[in-house]
Parts: sequence; C-alpha cells; structure tokens
Amino acid sequence: MIEKETKTTAEEVTSFLKLPVYTREGTYVGHVRNIFIDMDEKRVSSLLVTNTNPVLVEGTVDVAVPYRWVNAVGDIIILSHFPERVTTKKKEEKTEENTSDADIDVIQ
Repeated sequence: MIEKETKTTAEEVTSFLKLPVYTREGTYVGHVRNIFIDMDEKRVSSLLVTNTNPVLVEGTVDVAVPYRWVNAVGDIIILSHFPERVTTKKKEEKTEENTSDADIDVIQ
C-alpha cells in the first residue's frame, strides 16, 4: 500500500473514486463517491463516502470524511480514525428551500 502524501496530483485524486473505505480495524465504511479540494491550500480536504455501512452510519447517508483521517491509500483506503457511530441531527423544521433528502453529514 502507498502511504499517504501531503501533496496529491490530479491523476492520484481521480484514482480515489470508487475505492472502498475501511477503518483501521477492518470494518467497511463505504466507498469514495467524490473528493473535496481546498483550492486555497491546493490539497484534498475530505472524501465523500457513499453506500455507507448501516452499523456505522445512521440511515446510510453519505458522509464527508476529513482527509487527515486517511492513513493509507492503495487498492483500498484505510482510515486512522472513524467514530463508532455517526448519527444525523434531527431538523426541527425544514424550510421549503432546504427539503433535500440527499443531505450530507460532515464529520469534523
């Protein structure tokens, strides 16, 4: 496996797409759907993980995982940290403008 580097080229970033993501303990988290890039810093800021494990993520919603949690990248991505359980916050009222069912939870 390739150890994570701080600077990533465009070709390397696109190779992250569809890679399975696992915790350090070997628990499946999901797979990479998209990559968020911090344009000011010119680095990957987080990975959007989809098809998430219902044991780890309530409602199997997509989650944005901070890139600093990535431990290794190769045929799979291994995270150095992931919460035991990710829950969604209940929204008291949904406005007409914010009624999307495809909300993304950002883990900080």
